[in-house]
Amino acid sequence: MTSPSNPRRGHRLAIPITVWLLVVVASIGLRLQSDLERNFLSWMQSGLILLGLIFTAVWFVFLSRFRWTTRLVSIVAAVAAVWGFSRMVRIDGAADGRGLPRWVWVWAKPRSGPVTPSAVITPAPVAAAKDGPVASQSFAAVPQYFGPNRDGIILGARLSTDWGSNPPRQLWRQPVGAGWSGFSSVNGRLFTHEQFGPDECVTCYDLLSGRRIWSHTNHVRFFQWQAGEGPHDTPTIFDGRVYTHGATGVLTCVDAESGHLVWSRSVLDENQLPNLMWAVSDSPLVTETQVVVSGGATNRCSLLSFDRMTGKPLWQAGTDQASYASPMLATLAGKSVILSVNAASFTAHDPDDGHVLLDYHWATVNWPKAAQPVLVGGDRVFLSAGYGVGCVLLQVRVGTDGQWTATEVWKTKTMKTQFNSAALRDGFLYGLDDGLLACVDVATGQRKWKDGHYGSGQTLLVDDLVIVQNEAGSVHLAQAHPDGFKEFGSIPVFDSKTWNHPLVVGHYLVVRNDREAACFDLPVRPAAGAAAGGP
Repeated sequence: MTSPSNPRRGHRLAIPITVWLLVVVASIGLRLQSDLERNFLSWMQSGLILLGLIFTAVWFVFLSRFRWTTRLVSIVAAVAAVWGFSRMVRIDGAADGRGLPRWVWVWAKPRSGPVTPSAVITPAPVAAAKDGPVASQSFAAVPQYFGPNRDGIILGARLSTDWGSNPPRQLWRQPVGAGWSGFSSVNGRLFTHEQFGPDECVTCYDLLSGRRIWSHTNHVRFFQWQAGEGPHDTPTIFDGRVYTHGATGVLTCVDAESGHLVWSRSVLDENQLPNLMWAVSDSPLVTETQVVVSGGATNRCSLLSFDRMTGKPLWQAGTDQASYASPMLATLAGKSVILSVNAASFTAHDPDDGHVLLDYHWATVNWPKAAQPVLVGGDRVFLSAGYGVGCVLLQVRVGTDGQWTATEVWKTKTMKTQFNSAALRDGFLYGLDDGLLACVDVATGQRKWKDGHYGSGQTLLVDDLVIVQNEAGSVHLAQAHPDGFKEFGSIPVFDSKTWNHPLVVGHYLVVRNDREAACFDLPVRPAAGAAAGGP
Protein backbone atom coordinates (compact mmCIF):
# COMPACT_ATOMS: atom_id res chain seq x y z
CA MET A 1 0.00 0.00 0.00
CA THR A 2 1.22 3.46 -0.89
CA SER A 3 1.78 5.70 2.16
CA PRO A 4 -0.45 8.83 2.24
CA SER A 5 2.73 10.76 2.97
CA ASN A 6 4.51 9.47 -0.13
CA PRO A 7 5.91 12.58 -1.87
CA ARG A 8 5.54 10.85 -5.23
CA ARG A 9 1.81 11.49 -5.03
CA GLY A 10 2.47 15.27 -5.03
CA HIS A 11 1.88 17.88 -2.38
CA ARG A 12 -1.27 19.47 -3.84
CA LEU A 13 0.46 22.84 -4.25
CA ALA A 14 -2.48 24.01 -6.33
CA ILE A 15 -4.45 24.49 -3.10
CA PRO A 16 -2.25 27.18 -1.42
CA ILE A 17 -1.55 28.79 -4.80
CA THR A 18 -5.29 29.11 -5.40
CA VAL A 19 -5.85 30.43 -1.86
CA TRP A 20 -3.29 33.22 -2.25
CA LEU A 21 -4.48 34.08 -5.74
CA LEU A 22 -7.94 34.56 -4.25
CA VAL A 23 -6.46 36.71 -1.47
CA VAL A 24 -4.72 38.92 -4.06
CA VAL A 25 -7.82 39.21 -6.23
CA ALA A 26 -10.00 40.04 -3.24
CA SER A 27 -7.51 42.68 -2.05
CA ILE A 28 -7.49 44.30 -5.48
CA GLY A 29 -11.28 44.25 -5.49
CA LEU A 30 -11.37 46.00 -2.12
CA ARG A 31 -9.03 48.72 -3.32
CA LEU A 32 -11.25 49.34 -6.33
CA GLN A 33 -14.16 50.19 -4.04
CA SER A 34 -13.86 53.98 -4.09
CA ASP A 35 -16.31 54.52 -1.22
CA LEU A 36 -14.69 51.97 1.07
CA GLU A 37 -12.98 53.87 3.88
CA ARG A 38 -9.36 53.19 4.65
CA ASN A 39 -10.31 51.92 8.15
CA PHE A 40 -12.43 49.13 6.70
CA LEU A 41 -9.96 48.52 3.88
CA SER A 42 -7.07 47.99 6.30
CA TRP A 43 -8.98 45.66 8.60
CA MET A 44 -10.50 43.66 5.73
CA GLN A 45 -7.12 43.25 4.06
CA SER A 46 -5.65 42.12 7.37
CA GLY A 47 -8.53 39.65 7.67
CA LEU A 48 -7.86 38.30 4.17
CA ILE A 49 -4.18 37.73 4.99
CA LEU A 50 -5.15 35.97 8.22
CA LEU A 51 -7.60 33.73 6.37
CA GLY A 52 -4.90 32.95 3.80
CA LEU A 53 -2.52 31.91 6.56
CA ILE A 54 -5.17 29.76 8.24
CA PHE A 55 -6.08 27.95 5.03
CA THR A 56 -2.39 27.49 4.22
CA ALA A 57 -1.81 25.96 7.65
CA VAL A 58 -4.79 23.61 7.22
CA TRP A 59 -3.47 22.54 3.82
CA PHE A 60 0.00 21.94 5.16
CA VAL A 61 -1.15 19.86 8.15
CA PHE A 62 -3.97 17.84 6.60
CA LEU A 63 -3.75 17.98 2.81
CA SER A 64 -0.16 18.61 1.73
CA ARG A 65 1.02 14.93 1.82
CA PHE A 66 4.35 15.96 3.28
CA ARG A 67 5.77 13.33 5.62
CA TRP A 68 4.22 13.53 9.08
CA THR A 69 7.64 14.01 10.64
CA THR A 70 8.16 17.03 8.35
CA ARG A 71 4.77 18.44 9.29
CA LEU A 72 5.34 17.89 13.01
CA VAL A 73 8.76 19.50 12.99
CA SER A 74 7.43 22.43 10.95
CA ILE A 75 4.49 22.94 13.32
CA VAL A 76 6.76 22.93 16.38
CA ALA A 77 9.16 25.34 14.67
CA ALA A 78 6.34 27.69 13.67
CA VAL A 79 4.82 27.71 17.16
CA ALA A 80 8.25 28.35 18.68
CA ALA A 81 8.91 31.17 16.23
CA VAL A 82 5.55 32.80 16.95
CA TRP A 83 6.05 32.44 20.70
CA GLY A 84 9.57 33.86 20.50
CA PHE A 85 8.50 36.76 18.33
CA SER A 86 5.61 37.56 20.68
CA ARG A 87 8.10 37.84 23.55
CA MET A 88 10.16 40.38 21.60
CA VAL A 89 7.41 42.75 20.49
CA ARG A 90 4.66 44.73 22.13
CA ILE A 91 1.79 46.94 21.00
CA ASP A 92 2.57 50.65 21.28
CA GLY A 93 -0.88 52.09 20.60
CA ALA A 94 -2.60 52.28 17.25
CA ALA A 95 -0.43 52.79 14.19
CA ASP A 96 -2.80 55.52 13.00
CA GLY A 97 -6.49 56.35 12.77
CA ARG A 98 -7.24 53.06 11.06
CA GLY A 99 -6.94 51.40 14.46
CA LEU A 100 -4.41 48.71 13.54
CA PRO A 101 -1.82 47.99 16.25
CA ARG A 102 1.65 49.51 16.07
CA TRP A 103 4.15 46.76 16.85
CA VAL A 104 7.51 47.72 18.36
CA TRP A 105 10.36 45.85 19.97
CA VAL A 106 9.95 45.39 23.71
CA TRP A 107 13.13 47.39 24.32
CA ALA A 108 11.96 50.38 22.27
CA LYS A 109 11.26 53.54 24.24
CA PRO A 110 7.57 54.41 24.78
CA ARG A 111 6.20 57.07 22.43
CA SER A 112 4.37 58.97 25.16
CA GLY A 113 5.57 62.20 26.74
CA PRO A 114 7.41 62.65 30.03
CA VAL A 115 6.05 60.99 33.17
CA THR A 116 6.72 64.11 35.25
CA PRO A 117 6.18 67.76 34.31
CA SER A 118 9.09 70.12 33.89
CA ALA A 119 9.84 72.72 36.52
CA VAL A 120 7.30 75.50 36.88
CA ILE A 121 8.52 78.93 35.79
CA THR A 122 6.25 81.66 37.09
CA PRO A 123 6.37 84.98 35.21
CA ALA A 124 4.61 88.13 36.34
CA PRO A 125 0.79 87.77 36.42
CA VAL A 126 -0.74 88.53 33.03
CA ALA A 127 -3.09 91.22 34.30
CA ALA A 128 -0.30 93.08 36.12
CA ALA A 129 2.49 92.73 33.55
CA LYS A 130 4.07 96.09 32.66
CA ASP A 131 6.92 95.01 30.45
CA GLY A 132 7.68 92.28 27.95
CA PRO A 133 5.82 90.88 24.95
CA VAL A 134 2.60 90.02 26.79
CA ALA A 135 2.06 93.59 27.90
CA SER A 136 3.16 95.14 24.61
CA GLN A 137 0.56 93.50 22.38
CA SER A 138 -3.02 92.35 22.59
CA PHE A 139 -3.88 88.73 21.93
CA ALA A 140 -6.92 87.29 20.26
CA ALA A 141 -8.94 84.96 22.46
CA VAL A 142 -9.73 81.39 21.50
CA PRO A 143 -11.23 80.27 24.81
CA GLN A 144 -12.56 76.88 23.75
CA TYR A 145 -12.29 73.89 21.45
CA PHE A 146 -12.60 74.36 17.67
CA GLY A 147 -12.36 78.15 17.54
CA PRO A 148 -13.92 81.07 19.44
CA ASN A 149 -17.46 79.99 18.47
CA ARG A 150 -16.84 76.22 18.36
CA ASP A 151 -17.43 76.28 14.59
CA GLY A 152 -13.92 75.71 13.27
CA ILE A 153 -13.56 79.28 11.97
CA ILE A 154 -10.87 81.88 12.71
CA LEU A 155 -11.40 85.34 11.19
CA GLY A 156 -9.06 88.28 10.72
CA ALA A 157 -5.72 86.45 10.79
CA ARG A 158 -4.64 87.73 7.33
CA LEU A 159 -2.19 84.86 6.85
CA SER A 160 0.23 85.00 3.97
CA THR A 161 0.21 82.09 1.55
CA ASP A 162 3.90 82.46 0.71
CA TRP A 163 5.40 79.77 2.90
CA GLY A 164 8.21 79.25 0.38
CA SER A 165 10.18 82.47 0.73
CA ASN A 166 8.70 83.40 4.11
CA PRO A 167 8.03 80.18 6.07
CA PRO A 168 6.54 80.06 9.58
CA ARG A 169 9.13 80.74 12.27
CA GLN A 170 9.32 78.40 15.23
CA LEU A 171 9.20 80.25 18.57
CA TRP A 172 9.55 77.29 20.88
CA ARG A 173 9.25 73.52 21.17
CA GLN A 174 9.13 71.38 24.29
CA PRO A 175 7.96 68.04 25.71
CA VAL A 176 4.39 67.74 27.01
CA GLY A 177 2.41 65.01 28.71
CA ALA A 178 0.42 62.35 26.89
CA GLY A 179 -3.11 62.87 25.59
CA TRP A 180 -5.02 64.22 22.61
CA SER A 181 -6.12 67.52 24.11
CA GLY A 182 -5.73 70.73 22.13
CA PHE A 183 -4.86 74.23 23.33
CA SER A 184 -7.14 77.14 24.14
CA SER A 185 -5.85 80.65 24.72
CA VAL A 186 -6.79 83.83 26.59
CA ASN A 187 -4.63 86.89 27.37
CA GLY A 188 -1.40 85.43 26.04
CA ARG A 189 -1.73 82.21 28.00
CA LEU A 190 -2.22 78.68 26.72
CA PHE A 191 -4.26 76.00 28.46
CA THR A 192 -4.22 72.27 27.77
CA HIS A 193 -4.83 68.91 29.45
CA GLU A 194 -2.11 66.26 29.64
CA GLN A 195 -1.08 63.05 31.36
CA PHE A 196 2.09 62.74 33.45
CA GLY A 197 2.39 59.15 34.63
CA PRO A 198 -0.50 58.51 37.05
CA ASP A 199 -1.63 62.15 37.05
CA GLU A 200 -3.99 64.01 34.73
CA CYS A 201 -2.93 67.66 34.72
CA VAL A 202 -4.59 70.91 33.65
CA THR A 203 -1.67 73.11 32.64
CA CYS A 204 -1.10 76.74 31.73
CA TYR A 205 1.75 77.95 29.50
CA ASP A 206 2.99 81.31 28.29
CA LEU A 207 2.10 81.70 24.61
CA LEU A 208 5.32 83.34 23.40
CA SER A 209 7.86 81.43 25.47
CA GLY A 210 6.20 78.08 26.17
CA ARG A 211 7.08 78.41 29.86
CA ARG A 212 4.81 76.46 32.17
CA ILE A 213 3.10 78.83 34.61
CA TRP A 214 1.02 76.44 36.71
CA SER A 215 -0.43 72.95 36.79
CA HIS A 216 -3.37 71.40 38.60
CA THR A 217 -3.27 67.64 39.17
CA ASN A 218 -5.99 65.00 39.36
CA HIS A 219 -4.77 61.55 40.38
CA VAL A 220 -6.51 59.62 37.59
CA ARG A 221 -5.35 57.88 34.43
CA PHE A 222 -7.06 56.44 31.38
CA PHE A 223 -5.43 53.97 29.01
CA GLN A 224 -6.74 51.91 26.11
CA TRP A 225 -4.41 50.39 23.54
CA GLN A 226 -5.96 52.16 20.53
CA ALA A 227 -6.73 55.50 22.17
CA GLY A 228 -3.54 55.58 24.17
CA GLU A 229 -3.34 57.32 27.52
CA GLY A 230 -4.42 60.67 28.82
CA PRO A 231 -7.25 63.18 28.33
CA HIS A 232 -8.87 64.11 25.02
CA ASP A 233 -10.74 67.32 25.86
CA THR A 234 -9.64 70.90 25.21
CA PRO A 235 -10.03 73.27 28.20
CA THR A 236 -12.71 75.94 28.12
CA ILE A 237 -11.92 79.35 29.65
CA PHE A 238 -14.78 81.50 30.88
CA ASP A 239 -14.71 84.55 33.17
CA GLY A 240 -11.31 83.81 34.69
CA ARG A 241 -11.84 80.10 35.19
CA VAL A 242 -10.67 76.99 33.32
CA TYR A 243 -13.01 74.02 32.86
CA THR A 244 -11.89 70.55 31.80
CA HIS A 245 -13.55 67.16 31.41
CA GLY A 246 -10.92 64.47 31.76
CA ALA A 247 -10.75 61.03 30.18
CA THR A 248 -12.18 59.32 33.26
CA GLY A 249 -15.03 61.83 33.62
CA VAL A 250 -13.52 64.21 36.20
CA LEU A 251 -15.00 67.68 35.60
CA THR A 252 -12.71 70.34 37.04
CA CYS A 253 -12.93 74.10 37.51
CA VAL A 254 -9.72 75.94 38.39
CA ASP A 255 -8.70 79.58 38.63
CA ALA A 256 -7.12 80.71 35.33
CA GLU A 257 -4.60 82.97 37.06
CA SER A 258 -3.26 80.63 39.72
CA GLY A 259 -4.46 77.12 38.84
CA HIS A 260 -6.06 76.75 42.27
CA LEU A 261 -8.99 74.35 42.43
CA VAL A 262 -12.43 75.96 42.62
CA TRP A 263 -14.56 72.81 42.40
CA SER A 264 -14.51 69.31 40.95
CA ARG A 265 -17.02 66.55 40.13
CA SER A 266 -16.46 62.93 39.19
CA VAL A 267 -19.26 62.85 36.64
CA LEU A 268 -19.16 59.18 35.66
CA ASP A 269 -18.62 57.79 39.14
CA GLU A 270 -21.24 59.99 40.81
CA ASN A 271 -23.88 58.98 38.27
CA GLN A 272 -22.88 55.31 37.83
CA LEU A 273 -22.12 55.86 34.15
CA PRO A 274 -19.67 53.54 32.34
CA ASN A 275 -16.87 55.20 30.40
CA LEU A 276 -16.72 55.15 26.61
CA MET A 277 -14.43 52.64 24.92
CA TRP A 278 -12.01 55.39 23.87
CA ALA A 279 -12.68 57.59 26.91
CA VAL A 280 -14.71 60.69 27.63
CA SER A 281 -13.62 63.12 24.91
CA ASP A 282 -15.94 66.12 24.98
CA SER A 283 -14.80 69.65 25.79
CA PRO A 284 -17.03 71.40 28.34
CA LEU A 285 -19.66 73.83 27.07
CA VAL A 286 -19.72 76.82 29.43
CA THR A 287 -22.43 79.51 29.53
CA GLU A 288 -23.16 82.34 31.96
CA THR A 289 -24.85 79.95 34.37
CA GLN A 290 -23.82 76.37 33.67
CA VAL A 291 -21.26 73.85 32.47
CA VAL A 292 -22.61 71.11 30.19
CA VAL A 293 -20.79 67.85 29.43
CA SER A 294 -21.58 64.53 27.78
CA GLY A 295 -22.51 61.36 29.65
CA GLY A 296 -21.28 57.79 29.38
CA ALA A 297 -21.79 54.53 27.49
CA THR A 298 -25.35 53.86 28.62
CA ASN A 299 -28.78 54.84 27.35
CA ARG A 300 -29.39 57.66 29.79
CA CYS A 301 -27.88 61.03 30.60
CA SER A 302 -26.67 62.09 27.15
CA LEU A 303 -25.92 65.48 28.74
CA LEU A 304 -25.35 66.64 32.30
CA SER A 305 -25.38 70.23 33.55
CA PHE A 306 -23.65 71.77 36.56
CA ASP A 307 -23.72 75.21 38.11
CA ARG A 308 -20.79 77.17 36.67
CA MET A 309 -19.81 78.79 39.96
CA THR A 310 -20.29 75.94 42.43
CA GLY A 311 -20.40 72.69 40.46
CA LYS A 312 -23.81 71.83 41.87
CA PRO A 313 -25.75 69.43 39.58
CA LEU A 314 -28.54 71.21 37.70
CA TRP A 315 -30.08 68.71 35.27
CA GLN A 316 -29.60 65.52 33.30
CA ALA A 317 -31.21 64.87 29.94
CA GLY A 318 -31.33 62.50 27.00
CA THR A 319 -31.71 58.74 26.65
CA ASP A 320 -28.87 57.93 24.25
CA GLN A 321 -25.29 56.93 24.90
CA ALA A 322 -22.69 59.65 24.62
CA SER A 323 -20.23 59.76 21.76
CA TYR A 324 -17.04 61.74 21.12
CA ALA A 325 -18.33 65.15 19.97
CA SER A 326 -18.75 68.17 22.28
CA PRO A 327 -22.03 69.91 23.18
CA MET A 328 -22.56 73.19 21.36
CA LEU A 329 -24.69 76.29 21.95
CA ALA A 330 -26.74 77.40 18.94
CA THR A 331 -29.85 79.26 17.86
CA LEU A 332 -32.46 77.29 15.91
CA ALA A 333 -36.02 78.36 15.12
CA GLY A 334 -35.34 81.57 17.04
CA LYS A 335 -34.51 79.73 20.26
CA SER A 336 -31.24 79.18 22.08
CA VAL A 337 -30.54 75.44 22.25
CA ILE A 338 -27.77 73.04 23.17
CA LEU A 339 -26.87 70.63 20.36
CA SER A 340 -25.48 67.19 21.06
CA VAL A 341 -24.20 64.50 18.70
CA ASN A 342 -24.73 61.22 20.54
CA ALA A 343 -23.98 57.57 19.83
CA ALA A 344 -27.08 57.07 17.66
CA SER A 345 -28.85 60.42 17.62
CA PHE A 346 -28.60 64.16 17.19
CA THR A 347 -30.50 66.10 19.83
CA ALA A 348 -31.39 69.70 20.66
CA HIS A 349 -31.99 70.58 24.30
CA ASP A 350 -33.58 73.47 26.16
CA PRO A 351 -30.70 75.08 28.12
CA ASP A 352 -32.93 75.83 31.10
CA ASP A 353 -33.73 72.24 32.06
CA GLY A 354 -32.18 70.03 29.37
CA HIS A 355 -35.57 69.06 27.97
CA VAL A 356 -35.14 67.30 24.61
CA LEU A 357 -36.71 69.46 21.92
CA LEU A 358 -35.45 67.54 18.88
CA ASP A 359 -34.37 63.91 18.62
CA TYR A 360 -33.11 62.79 15.21
CA HIS A 361 -31.95 59.20 14.72
CA TRP A 362 -28.38 59.41 13.40
CA ALA A 363 -26.87 56.11 12.18
CA THR A 364 -26.28 53.47 14.86
CA VAL A 365 -24.26 53.01 18.02
CA ASN A 366 -21.86 50.75 16.11
CA TRP A 367 -19.89 53.65 14.65
CA PRO A 368 -18.36 56.40 16.81
CA LYS A 369 -19.17 60.02 16.00
CA ALA A 370 -16.72 62.81 16.79
CA ALA A 371 -17.61 65.61 14.35
CA GLN A 372 -19.26 68.82 15.50
CA PRO A 373 -22.61 69.82 13.98
CA VAL A 374 -22.35 72.74 11.54
CA LEU A 375 -24.98 75.48 11.41
CA VAL A 376 -25.41 76.49 7.77
CA GLY A 377 -28.19 79.11 8.06
CA GLY A 378 -31.93 78.91 7.55
CA ASP A 379 -32.32 76.58 10.54
CA ARG A 380 -30.31 73.92 8.74
CA VAL A 381 -27.70 71.70 10.39
CA PHE A 382 -24.98 69.61 8.76
CA LEU A 383 -23.89 66.35 10.41
CA SER A 384 -21.05 64.06 9.39
CA ALA A 385 -19.24 60.97 10.60
CA GLY A 386 -16.63 58.48 9.45
CA TYR A 387 -16.69 54.68 9.33
CA GLY A 388 -18.95 54.67 6.26
CA VAL A 389 -21.70 56.80 7.82
CA GLY A 390 -21.30 59.89 5.60
CA CYS A 391 -23.17 63.15 6.02
CA VAL A 392 -26.65 64.68 6.04
CA LEU A 393 -28.17 68.15 5.89
CA LEU A 394 -31.18 68.63 8.15
CA GLN A 395 -33.93 71.25 7.95
CA VAL A 396 -35.19 71.97 11.46
CA ARG A 397 -38.75 73.23 11.90
CA VAL A 398 -41.11 73.89 14.79
CA GLY A 399 -44.78 73.20 14.12
CA THR A 400 -47.76 75.17 15.38
CA ASP A 401 -48.09 72.54 18.09
CA GLY A 402 -44.58 73.30 19.31
CA GLN A 403 -43.15 69.99 18.07
CA TRP A 404 -39.62 70.09 16.65
CA THR A 405 -38.84 68.06 13.54
CA ALA A 406 -35.76 67.47 11.37
CA THR A 407 -36.20 66.71 7.68
CA GLU A 408 -33.36 65.38 5.54
CA VAL A 409 -32.57 67.84 2.72
CA TRP A 410 -29.94 65.51 1.33
CA LYS A 411 -27.87 62.57 2.54
CA THR A 412 -24.62 61.41 0.90
CA LYS A 413 -21.15 60.03 1.58
CA THR A 414 -19.28 62.98 0.10
CA MET A 415 -17.91 63.97 3.52
CA LYS A 416 -16.92 61.19 5.91
CA THR A 417 -15.24 62.87 8.86
CA GLN A 418 -13.59 60.55 11.37
CA PHE A 419 -11.83 62.59 14.09
CA ASN A 420 -12.20 65.77 12.06
CA SER A 421 -15.03 68.35 11.94
CA ALA A 422 -15.99 70.32 8.85
CA ALA A 423 -16.34 74.12 8.72
CA LEU A 424 -18.42 76.38 6.48
CA ARG A 425 -17.33 79.26 4.24
CA ASP A 426 -19.45 80.99 1.56
CA GLY A 427 -21.81 78.05 1.14
CA PHE A 428 -19.13 75.35 1.01
CA LEU A 429 -17.97 72.88 3.64
CA TYR A 430 -14.29 72.05 4.10
CA GLY A 431 -13.05 69.04 6.03
CA LEU A 432 -11.24 65.72 5.78
CA ASP A 433 -13.19 63.10 3.86
CA ASP A 434 -11.53 59.85 4.90
CA GLY A 435 -8.18 61.60 5.18
CA LEU A 436 -8.39 63.78 2.06
CA LEU A 437 -9.26 67.48 2.16
CA ALA A 438 -12.65 67.91 0.51
CA CYS A 439 -14.98 70.73 -0.50
CA VAL A 440 -18.73 70.04 -0.50
CA ASP A 441 -21.52 72.30 -1.74
CA VAL A 442 -23.85 72.68 1.23
CA ALA A 443 -26.85 73.35 -1.01
CA THR A 444 -26.65 70.06 -2.89
CA GLY A 445 -24.25 67.78 -1.01
CA GLN A 446 -22.13 67.40 -4.14
CA ARG A 447 -18.38 67.22 -3.69
CA LYS A 448 -16.49 69.90 -5.63
CA TRP A 449 -13.06 68.39 -5.09
CA LYS A 450 -11.06 66.06 -2.88
CA ASP A 451 -7.27 65.91 -2.67
CA GLY A 452 -4.24 65.68 -0.43
CA HIS A 453 -3.46 62.85 1.99
CA TYR A 454 -3.63 63.87 5.66
CA GLY A 455 -4.83 60.70 7.40
CA SER A 456 -6.85 61.08 10.58
CA GLY A 457 -5.76 64.68 10.97
CA GLN A 458 -7.51 67.94 11.83
CA THR A 459 -8.52 71.09 9.97
CA LEU A 460 -9.19 74.69 10.91
CA LEU A 461 -10.69 77.30 8.58
CA VAL A 462 -8.69 80.55 8.82
CA ASP A 463 -10.31 83.25 6.68
CA ASP A 464 -10.10 81.87 3.11
CA LEU A 465 -7.47 79.27 4.03
CA VAL A 466 -7.40 75.86 5.65
CA ILE A 467 -4.78 74.89 8.22
CA VAL A 468 -4.40 71.10 8.09
CA GLN A 469 -2.75 69.19 10.90
CA ASN A 470 -1.55 66.03 9.19
CA GLU A 471 -1.86 62.85 11.23
CA ALA A 472 1.80 62.17 10.41
CA GLY A 473 2.82 65.40 12.21
CA SER A 474 3.35 68.02 9.48
CA VAL A 475 1.20 71.16 9.11
CA HIS A 476 -0.15 72.26 5.73
CA LEU A 477 -1.74 75.42 4.33
CA ALA A 478 -4.38 75.07 1.60
CA GLN A 479 -6.99 77.28 -0.01
CA ALA A 480 -10.67 77.22 0.93
CA HIS A 481 -12.24 77.75 -2.48
CA PRO A 482 -14.62 75.59 -4.53
CA ASP A 483 -12.60 76.03 -7.74
CA GLY A 484 -10.11 73.36 -6.75
CA PHE A 485 -7.55 72.04 -4.31
CA LYS A 486 -4.36 74.04 -3.87
CA GLU A 487 -1.74 73.58 -1.19
CA PHE A 488 0.46 76.63 -0.61
CA GLY A 489 3.04 75.05 1.65
CA SER A 490 3.82 72.81 4.58
CA ILE A 491 6.19 72.62 7.52
CA PRO A 492 7.54 69.53 9.29
CA VAL A 493 6.58 69.72 12.96
CA PHE A 494 6.33 66.28 14.57
CA ASP A 495 7.55 62.88 13.47
CA SER A 496 4.82 60.84 15.17
CA LYS A 497 1.06 60.38 15.23
CA THR A 498 -0.81 63.64 15.84
CA TRP A 499 -4.55 63.65 16.52
CA ASN A 500 -4.68 66.92 18.47
CA HIS A 501 -6.52 69.91 17.08
CA PRO A 502 -4.38 72.96 16.13
CA LEU A 503 -4.82 76.42 17.63
CA VAL A 504 -4.48 79.66 15.66
CA VAL A 505 -4.49 82.71 17.91
CA GLY A 506 -3.75 85.91 16.01
CA HIS A 507 -0.83 84.99 13.76
CA TYR A 508 0.48 82.29 16.10
CA LEU A 509 0.02 78.58 15.43
CA VAL A 510 0.23 76.28 18.44
CA VAL A 511 0.22 72.52 17.91
CA ARG A 512 0.88 69.45 20.01
CA ASN A 513 0.58 65.69 20.08
CA ASP A 514 1.08 63.14 22.85
CA ARG A 515 4.78 63.96 23.21
CA GLU A 516 5.62 67.50 22.11
CA ALA A 517 4.19 70.98 21.67
CA ALA A 518 5.42 73.77 19.42
CA CYS A 519 4.53 77.36 18.57
CA PHE A 520 5.09 79.09 15.22
CA ASP A 521 4.87 82.71 14.15
CA LEU A 522 2.94 82.62 10.86
CA PRO A 523 3.68 85.14 8.09
CA VAL A 524 0.85 87.62 7.51
CA ARG A 525 -0.27 89.74 4.59
CA PRO A 526 0.26 93.51 4.83
CA ALA A 527 -2.74 95.38 6.19
CA ALA A 528 -4.90 97.22 3.66
CA GLY A 529 -3.17 100.47 2.65
CA ALA A 530 0.16 99.45 4.18
CA ALA A 531 3.36 99.40 2.17
CA ALA A 532 4.52 96.06 0.87
CA GLY A 533 7.32 95.97 3.40
CA GLY A 534 5.28 97.44 6.24
CA PRO A 535 4.04 95.73 9.38
